[in-house]
Amino acid sequence: MSNKMKTPKDSLVTMTEIVLPNDTNTLNNLMGGKLMHWLDIAAAIAAQRHSGRIVVTASVDNISFAEPIALGDVITIKAQVTRAFNTSMEVYLDVSAENIPAGTKQKTNRAFFTFVAVDQLGNPIPVPEITPETPEEDELYAGALRRRQLRLLLAKRIKPEDAPELKSLFFAENK
Repeated sequence: MSNKMKTPKDSLVTMTEIVLPNDTNTLNNLMGGKLMHWLDIAAAIAAQRHSGRIVVTASVDNISFAEPIALGDVITIKAQVTRAFNTSMEVYLDVSAENIPAGTKQKTNRAFFTFVAVDQLGNPIPVPEITPETPEEDELYAGALRRRQLRLLLAKRIKPEDAPELKSLFFAENK
């Protein structure tokens, strides 16, 4: 593993799948669990690219289901590390679905996963830092600290007063 500074594009994964009959529910739309499986794979590859190590899924914060994905659609999953902490990495995933015969494409889902890099014995190990390069990467990078603190707060691993980035959500500002 290299300790050199990395960028989000160093971890970028683009994964493409076609929705087949076995992937669908009774409405002929992609099953959410199948999408979550594909998201976990894409996110794990991005985290491995960033860390150069074995990674394990630590949390899945949120998967939004904005639009259904139909039988026969081609989905594209883009995943990249948004921020690296000590041993963990947040991965942002963006999903679009394309109906090739109709010539349409739409954004359907987004998600945030957290992975931890581990050694051969499963012990957490440090990961390289990351430097955002674009305005979108800057925004995801900045938001990652708030999302991390919220994850830790919900898991009862920290108290609200130990989450300074979230203070405005919990305490009214005194003016």
